[in-house]
Amino acid sequence: MSRILAIANQKGGVGKTTTAVNLAASLAVAELRTLLIDLDPQGNTTSAYGLDKADMKTHVYHALVDGVPLAETLVTTELPMLKLAPTGPDLAGAEVELVNMVAREHRLQQALAPLRDQFDYIIIDCPPSLGLLTLNALTVADSVIIPLQCEFYAMEGMGHLMSTIELVRTHLNPRLQVDGIVLTMYDRRNKLSLQVESETTSYFGRQVFETRIPRNVRLSESPSFGKPAVLYDVTAPGTKAYLELASELIARLSPRSTETHTMAGAA
Repeated sequence: MSRILAIANQKGGVGKTTTAVNLAASLAVAELRTLLIDLDPQGNTTSAYGLDKADMKTHVYHALVDGVPLAETLVTTELPMLKLAPTGPDLAGAEVELVNMVAREHRLQQALAPLRDQFDYIIIDCPPSLGLLTLNALTVADSVIIPLQCEFYAMEGMGHLMSTIELVRTHLNPRLQVDGIVLTMYDRRNKLSLQVESETTSYFGRQVFETRIPRNVRLSESPSFGKPAVLYDVTAPGTKAYLELASELIARLSPRSTETHTMAGAA
């Protein structure tokens, strides 16, 4: 049975999609069967793998709203162990269309059920909001990873997100937990980054991943080439950081697996 991870933060511009794209790629490089689901109507995850959203005939929207098997939406990527469930422009209307549906919070759970035993990890890139799409992701997920940028307003909204996670845990998904908070856009030369790091670790403690994702030009460039960072420039600091994050995640969830799935060997 796969581990389903929702990458969520209702604040935009925090590195959420970058984390989803590159964490999924790093897990695939470690020879773990990985599925990446683009649940964000902006479709940046789909674009990051070189796909044109306008050309998507069948995608996540059709699985959620029309009941099309999610397996029919999957596309292969350049990484043999990674498949992508892309999105298209139609997903923007899904929030409204889902409102009147029966079991509206469980649509993604129903769509994913036949695929769970085919993957080791399922990564869901959530929209930057706490609407029905994100609620669907939190209802099916085993855990949440929260990207948090090292900026002035970093902690703003975290309380709301944590409250939402607690509500989902109470009413819809009792197994939901927070796997960790990952600090993004980190610059150790910047006092603000160090301040955010200090405040976050003092408040959340071990929930904060030890890996820091730096500001990195190559990491920012890779989506424009339709590739995850590991296929664009494996030597870039940002790429190495996501490989380290994947290794840390694997170690947290399955300590004995670190000897088998080492990022250095995979790279």
